[in-house]
Amino acid sequence: MNSVNNKNEHVDVLVVGAGLSGIGSAYHLKTQLPDKSFCVLDGMESFGGTWLTHNYPGVRSDSDLFTFGYRFKPWTGAPIARGAEILNYMREVIDDNHLAQHIRYSHHVLGASWDSVNQLWSITAFKKDSKETVVITANFLWMCQGYYNHEKGYTPDWKGRDDYKGLLIHPQDWPKDLDYKDKKVVIIGSGATAATLAPNIAEDCAHVTLLQRSPTYFIPRDNHNPLTDQLRELGIDDSWIHEITRQQLLQEQAGFIQLSTQYPNEVKKGLIDGVAALLDDDFDVEKHFTPTYAPWRQRIAVVPEGDIFAGIRSGKVSVKTDQIECFNETGIALQSGEQLDADIIISATGFNLSVLGGIEFSVDGNIVDFSEKVGYRGMMFTDVPNMIWVMGYFRASWTLRVDLIGDFICRLLAHMDEKKVKQVTMTLRDEDADMELLPWIDTDEFNPSYMLRSLHLMPKRGSKVDWQHTQDYWSEKETLPKVNLNDDLFIYK
Repeated sequence: MNSVNNKNEHVDVLVVGAGLSGIGSAYHLKTQLPDKSFCVLDGMESFGGTWLTHNYPGVRSDSDLFTFGYRFKPWTGAPIARGAEILNYMREVIDDNHLAQHIRYSHHVLGASWDSVNQLWSITAFKKDSKETVVITANFLWMCQGYYNHEKGYTPDWKGRDDYKGLLIHPQDWPKDLDYKDKKVVIIGSGATAATLAPNIAEDCAHVTLLQRSPTYFIPRDNHNPLTDQLRELGIDDSWIHEITRQQLLQEQAGFIQLSTQYPNEVKKGLIDGVAALLDDDFDVEKHFTPTYAPWRQRIAVVPEGDIFAGIRSGKVSVKTDQIECFNETGIALQSGEQLDADIIISATGFNLSVLGGIEFSVDGNIVDFSEKVGYRGMMFTDVPNMIWVMGYFRASWTLRVDLIGDFICRLLAHMDEKKVKQVTMTLRDEDADMELLPWIDTDEFNPSYMLRSLHLMPKRGSKVDWQHTQDYWSEKETLPKVNLNDDLFIYK
């Protein structure tokens, strides 16, 4: 039987999630608002979020760590980092800033309810270790749990899946004792996870087949930065190297995205030619590595040292672009009529989107349906008081927005203290009454499968800039610090 701790704890700010977003937000709270009490809750046994959940062979970032890392913590390794390196980086942030005392692990948040009379959130969490339910009250709720379900990845319900006699696994649930030596392996998927797994297990496998429904874009790149290397040779301080490299890469990324928007066909050709240069002349690049969509409609992963293409050239990895007809006892039957036998099938088919961690929220006893809310700049929601959601960028490094939102919320909380108010709620103004309400994200601009499957669950966006998550770091880094906190859309009490 589960017990309930009736002695409630109170903090000024409660952060949910101890991944990159949560640890970064905790840093900003501690350094910018040192007089605020806070705690961080996470359902897992340690910090890390994505980088703790995923432990498949070779797991790595698909963005460079000079922009994916925090602005305040110099990155001193190679641009693309392994999961263990990212965890170590986060550990240093926690240790250097004495954040461990504020973090509570194995706390699975069940619900959060807002009480307008007392102007407080009550957060109910289940402690996995003691089987105890605890309640913590907070003035402000800072949601940093990410955007997908950490407990279960997305695997399609393929016809005949139960007939397969081999091992079917999702990378998110990678078994620690998985033996793939001398095994025939099929990896289903075309994104960064599939492209990472294939070359990292191929040497030990009898053969690896990458099975994709349709191709995606990749950027093969040496895993070092010449400017960074030169600055290190000159003995420049790590903090300066981090900032200089960060600004260089951000400028390059801005130019690349602009070119992709203005000249999509030319950029597409450049990306495909870059891949073709790493493959044999007789490899069918048009079939296997020529996407049907324009660049940046989905994330483009950097492939360090072009390792997936080296695996294909070696013959250890092959690529099939086809549709699955059904699973059978020995593997997969393709619509083309070909049979792929496999000892192990890996379903690198993506995530299940999770809207605010799947937590049940209520305001004054009324359950919140976020699909009926309108998002303020993709981080706060109409009629939901004192709450922020850290949703990062898809076209740039996620963590860039962690820093921007950290600055914004610390400024907002300080502003509330100056006004001697305890509550802030976003509301549509009179001038917004006839504003067109649109899906959370423009699917003509960004349309990964995990987003399309669950877009109906997400909050709405408006046609005016205040009510959009623009995905444009380069404009938001200028506009967000200048937001007028006395605008009529901020209702203070």
